[in-house]
Amino acid sequence: MHTYGLLGKNLSHSFSRQYFSDKFANEHIAAEYLNFETGSLTSLPDILKKHPELKGFNVTIPYKEDIIEMLDDVDPEAKAVGAVNTVKVTHGKLIGYNTDVFGFANSIKPFLAHGMEYALVLGTGGAAKAVASVLTNLGLRVSFASRNPSKPSHLAYSELNVYAMRTFKLIVNATPVGTWPEVEQKPALPYHMLTPEHFLYDLVYNPEETVFMKAARAHGAGTTGGLTMLKMQAEKSWEIWNGK
Repeated sequence: MHTYGLLGKNLSHSFSRQYFSDKFANEHIAAEYLNFETGSLTSLPDILKKHPELKGFNVTIPYKEDIIEMLDDVDPEAKAVGAVNTVKVTHGKLIGYNTDVFGFANSIKPFLAHGMEYALVLGTGGAAKAVASVLTNLGLRVSFASRNPSKPSHLAYSELNVYAMRTFKLIVNATPVGTWPEVEQKPALPYHMLTPEHFLYDLVYNPEETVFMKAARAHGAGTTGGLTMLKMQAEKSWEIWNGK
């Protein structure tokens, strides 16, 4: 039996294991999907040794960037993004890919309105990098907002004034804020400045409807959550692991 899994720090919120377990049962695939919850990437060699039948694994917060230095090779697209969320194990070698790009690109396109020129991405981690790559390739100008801006070009939430909110018609939450079990939390946006011209995309998928989305809709903005993206990137990971 082949083994697949999810590598991350806190995995109690994740739907990935259930998604793949259901897939394997429905499609009569002799495989298992495990959660590899770890507080440090230094445990990766032990995980690989313990599971010699491992064919591939997904990577989630907070390891999408740091995992790169532990890989034998990285797909050009993932290398360009600077983040890996899918690893294929082949002949003892670890090869990194980014299926977040595929999942986000295909799930955001139906919501891109004519005239959207500027996008604000909340967060600066691996998921944010994938989102920014997609939006840039689609022709949008992307800025980042963070609680602790690390670069002069990054905005603090306190800098999101009326002018900024009028400019960024598309806002994407690429942080874990609002994820179960801390479902009452939301990014510190000035939600009262949102209008029906805004569209907010939340990469969080558990809960399916976040407080971030509810607050946005209360001011007329359009919203969508991350469940569709999760499913799309998961299926793309399966294709990579199985050479399709």
